[in-house]
Amino acid sequence: MGITMIGLDTAKAAFQVHGIDEAGRAALKRKLHRGGMVAFFAAQEPCTVVLEACGAAHHWGRVLTGLGHTVKLVAPEAARPFVKRGKKNDAADAAAICEAARRPEVKFVPVKTVGQQATLALHTARALLVKQQTMLSNALRGLAAEFGLVAPQGLAKLEQLMEAAEAQDQATLPEAARQALQALHGRFRALEGEAAALEKAITSHARRDETARRLATIPGVGPITASLIAATVTDIGLFKSGRHFAAWLGLVPRQFSTGGKTRLGRITKAGNGAIRTSMVVGATSMVVRAGRWDSATGAWLRGVLARRPTRLATVALANKMARVAWALMTREESYRPRVRVAATLEAAATAAAA
Repeated sequence: MGITMIGLDTAKAAFQVHGIDEAGRAALKRKLHRGGMVAFFAAQEPCTVVLEACGAAHHWGRVLTGLGHTVKLVAPEAARPFVKRGKKNDAADAAAICEAARRPEVKFVPVKTVGQQATLALHTARALLVKQQTMLSNALRGLAAEFGLVAPQGLAKLEQLMEAAEAQDQATLPEAARQALQALHGRFRALEGEAAALEKAITSHARRDETARRLATIPGVGPITASLIAATVTDIGLFKSGRHFAAWLGLVPRQFSTGGKTRLGRITKAGNGAIRTSMVVGATSMVVRAGRWDSATGAWLRGVLARRPTRLATVALANKMARVAWALMTREESYRPRVRVAATLEAAATAAAA
């Protein structure tokens, strides 16, 4: 009986292969080196190859698809429960991947194209540079404070801090300290330019991509968030509803339910953290403008703010934004805000009186 499925545990140089037949019995166990991957799978009869959706998985997915195999990617947490206790090694991981893929309830991750991964590379690089900017800003402020130099919050205020440092004399700010501050500030300015260039490329993608343009019409969703969602979510049909999409982003509460009694906790923070963070940041900007948001959603948000803490209202709005994003991607439409009923009736009454 031939091999019908292969579980492939990838690494930097060594790859573990675990093949099974239709009955689920192990028919192949082999360790491969990176250079022999293509030759090995080119000699195999077409079958289903399953990998964990981790580093380089999408690359190997495209390569193996080109060789005639059907490639499926599973989330690492889906395969983890099937690793035999006390036998954590590459061979056990490959066998666990096969076992997980045979379960009917397991969901697979679509293989991304080269273009989608290129766009995600822009987002990853920009996020790293912004993080490094924050680290440099904190270090710069900390060192300057040792010499009595402070500035208001915000990255833009670092120039004010450096101007104050340049105005100090040798006795107040020695040359060695001045050199340290200038080195950190110089690196900060360099990162600022590089991050701006990446942001410009991301904005360009958001303007070109049809899905991103539709998502950008949602209040609180800017070009960066729209581009990130469009490049990450390759098949919105994998999510049955907007609630499933919000759950995938980790924007739904944890459940601690038993005996028919439902208890909800904090959000799960499962799934894609980058999209979730961007959605919450966008929701925060809309919460600040809630008083001027004249729409049905704005009225809903003001009602939530009247009953719940601001942070909870922010996450609730991010959840609603995720559901709206699912609807727009599913129906291939742009966002059309619903005007408040009271405002509509008032406008109609004014028009009738005139």
